[in-house]
Amino acid sequence: MKRISRISTVLLAISGLPALAGAQAYGGPASQWWAPDQGGELAAQAEYKNATGRVRVINAGGAVQTEKHAFFSAIGTNGRACVTCHQPADGMGLSVDSIQRQWETHGAADPLFAAIDGANCPNLPQEDAASHSLLLNKGLFRIFLPWPPREADGSAKPVEFDIEVVQDPTGCNLDSDYGINSKTPMISVYRRPRPVANIKFLTELPHGVPPHESFFYNDKSLLPKDPETGEFVSLQLMSDGRGISLRNQARDAAASHLQVSKPLTEAQLRQIVAFEEQIYAAQSYDDIGGELTGEGAPPGIGPAALRDGAPGRLGNNPINRIFGRFAMWSDPATNGGATPEQREFRASVARGAELFYARRFIISDVGAYNDKGLGNPFKRSCGSGCHNTLLMGMDLAPGFMDLGLNNYPWANTQNDLPLFKVTCHADAVPQSYLGRVIYTHDPGRSLITGKCRDVGATMTQQSRALAARAPYFVNGSAGDLREMIDFYDRRFNIGYTEQEKRDLVNFLRAL
Repeated sequence: MKRISRISTVLLAISGLPALAGAQAYGGPASQWWAPDQGGELAAQAEYKNATGRVRVINAGGAVQTEKHAFFSAIGTNGRACVTCHQPADGMGLSVDSIQRQWETHGAADPLFAAIDGANCPNLPQEDAASHSLLLNKGLFRIFLPWPPREADGSAKPVEFDIEVVQDPTGCNLDSDYGINSKTPMISVYRRPRPVANIKFLTELPHGVPPHESFFYNDKSLLPKDPETGEFVSLQLMSDGRGISLRNQARDAAASHLQVSKPLTEAQLRQIVAFEEQIYAAQSYDDIGGELTGEGAPPGIGPAALRDGAPGRLGNNPINRIFGRFAMWSDPATNGGATPEQREFRASVARGAELFYARRFIISDVGAYNDKGLGNPFKRSCGSGCHNTLLMGMDLAPGFMDLGLNNYPWANTQNDLPLFKVTCHADAVPQSYLGRVIYTHDPGRSLITGKCRDVGATMTQQSRALAARAPYFVNGSAGDLREMIDFYDRRFNIGYTEQEKRDLVNFLRAL
């Protein structure tokens, strides 16, 4: 079960430093876990220790009094609050390190491990750690979705494929109470929580932005409308696009993850949304590189850059680089006042940034990407391809795509996850590169749309506060940043050298 040390040991082994036994709050209380209803003040700015340095969290609206605050209160029936799965110390996400510490301290009594989704299936013995193995080892919660998918009025959507459970290691998809053949048919998949920080970049569409900076948003007809406001929405909030607004997402999370007995009140919704819209998180200090922000630092690093930056802008390398320029760190002989180790680390970060921006490679057979008129294959870098949003490193398009995280033949074999066989109907538009019969650990966006072409596609995620919230990818299949880079290297046959991989790790951990 001890996957907890992978980010600590792997990343710090790269630098030659010893791994940390456990993180503690920097300049704050001995424990950095925010429990539901604990009360107290979330400061206007705070830093929290993690495996490679410190993450800084800024509340743009000032300090937050958490007592009786809807985001920090156990407003449901299982003892959880929103903060349970969106911890400040984890960049407003949730790390396996934190999850395992909570189990070691409280076991199944901690609301984090509530049976509804903190267990592999609610029917398992809850006191047994094995029943929570996906959460403990990969940070995965059970996401249970109705089958077939539903329209807003509750009616069944038309579906272009049949789905069969091939392997069911958790037992939930074939269970008589929770499975696909139960009285209320549902499909269970297992996903990481997305961080609730830097939200304006996920929800705000550009206004008055030059065409070369806004890309696909020039044609908003590609996007759905929020039924409450009638305004177009970005779809960036959830990995499958089902939470189209902060209000919608809060209602859904309260019902499914907090198990509220009655809908959120208008006051609770406003309080949750207001808090989520004011919080920013990014790495601010590195144990090797020292301070990452301030005078002489790259301008895009740290949460203040996110707080002050404009959302919905397309990074246009080399003119408008996603995280700004790193030239001031590129020469180890410069950086006056820094130690030799700091200078070397910063030079490595600068090299990693240049790889991210400029190293072009062949991107091929990515469903819902290569088939959008870009060409197959298509030559791009990380920053000019799928991670192009200024300051955030996600896809501005918005970017549902099948990278191969869920679908075979590219997905890493994960025997602890369910495996589904999807057979698309003869009259359906097929998945562009996998045809009409697809094996997948998670059908992704198609569980919401019912479309064959969406099988396995998920939304790209922001690339900030990464060091605070391992593991990575929607299914937790990369235990640390090196594993994430190795996946891309294999998937697209990039051919990174060992030094290039280290430079990319250092760059990403500085974000």
